[in-house]
Amino acid sequence: MSSSAADEQTRVGREATREALIEATAQIMLDEGYAAATSRRVAAKAGVKAALVHYYFPSMDDLFVAVLRDKAETNLQHQRQAMAEAEPLHALWQLSGAQDAHLFAEFLAMANHRKAIRSEIISYAMRFRDIEEGAMTLALKARGIDLELFPPVVMSMIMGSLARMVFHEQGLGITRGHDQARAFIEQCLQRFEMPSWDPQPEIGRNAAPARSGVEEVAANLFRGEAVNQLSQGGNRRELEEDIHG
Repeated sequence: MSSSAADEQTRVGREATREALIEATAQIMLDEGYAAATSRRVAAKAGVKAALVHYYFPSMDDLFVAVLRDKAETNLQHQRQAMAEAEPLHALWQLSGAQDAHLFAEFLAMANHRKAIRSEIISYAMRFRDIEEGAMTLALKARGIDLELFPPVVMSMIMGSLARMVFHEQGLGITRGHDQARAFIEQCLQRFEMPSWDPQPEIGRNAAPARSGVEEVAANLFRGEAVNQLSQGGNRRELEEDIHG
């Protein structure tokens, strides 16, 4: 085996071990809470020697930050993908109540005692909120909803927070009001959801295929643009002009 091939094999093995430690930590946190995620427990869950935990992560804070970053980046990717769905607000609502929300709750509890975790949470939370608020802003504008009466940031916070509350309470066996909450949110989603967008007419023989409004929003998200700055229009026609130029 050549030295380059051996180096590549070693690199892949190290990445696999590091990923196994991250996944083991996340699973322990989900099953038993973050306090149970000690280096010995993590090593046993990952099937490696305990000394390897601190070889890859000098402190448990380093390990927890790695887990948070890994899962947060994955969730950001899921949010961006949700923006490309036919009903992005529905997709974001479902995502807010997913299992990752439970893991994030563990990190919130941890943040009370670990400053490194707190700063990471603040950074990612703002990115999450930007995407949710941007999606809500575009949907409300497209529907001609008064943004002063229904502030997008407030509407997105209500739906996201309610989804997470329902998820956590279900885990405790609390179900009172959940059916009514889901029905209320479904009514809101039906009222505020992004409407269907007609494809733009082809311009020129070699013009690129037109994208829907939702697809255009998703593309801008991938480029890192702030969604709530994409449009200043007050109705669907103005919004289309702002998005498509």
